Amino acid sequence: MLKIHVTSVPVDDQDKALRFYTQVLGFIKKTDIPMGEHRWLTVVSPDEQNGIELLLEPTAFPPSQTYQQELKDAGIPWTSFQVNDLQSEYKRLAKLDVEFIADPKEIGTVKLATFDDTCGNYIQLIQML
Repeated sequence: MLKIHVTSVPVDDQDKALRFYTQVLGFIKKTDIPMGEHRWLTVVSPDEQNGIELLLEPTAFPPSQTYQQELKDAGIPWTSFQVNDLQSEYKRLAKLDVEFIADPKEIGTVKLATFDDTCGNYIQLIQML
């Protein structure tokens, strides 16, 4: 049976991304392996430290930079993170000066909000209702 082990989000600066994803979002650094100019740098949820890793992948490859920018220009989130209480998480992140491009709203069986991760991406928060 296949299962997801690592997924990635492109970042324009790995150090800045690590600070944002750990100090602001609350993930924990899992792996940090030097690989030449860049690193294999992953974070995990504190509740699932042996779960799926999020690779903070450098946008060193020009087509990845183009794709990342095109998604952002279109207002499309790169990925989604699930939360238990969207309104509380929204308030917590707003107090930390996270820029939301879409405030919380209910759509069918979910609540959604979207923010700028400061590393080139929009990220969506989702709460299942």
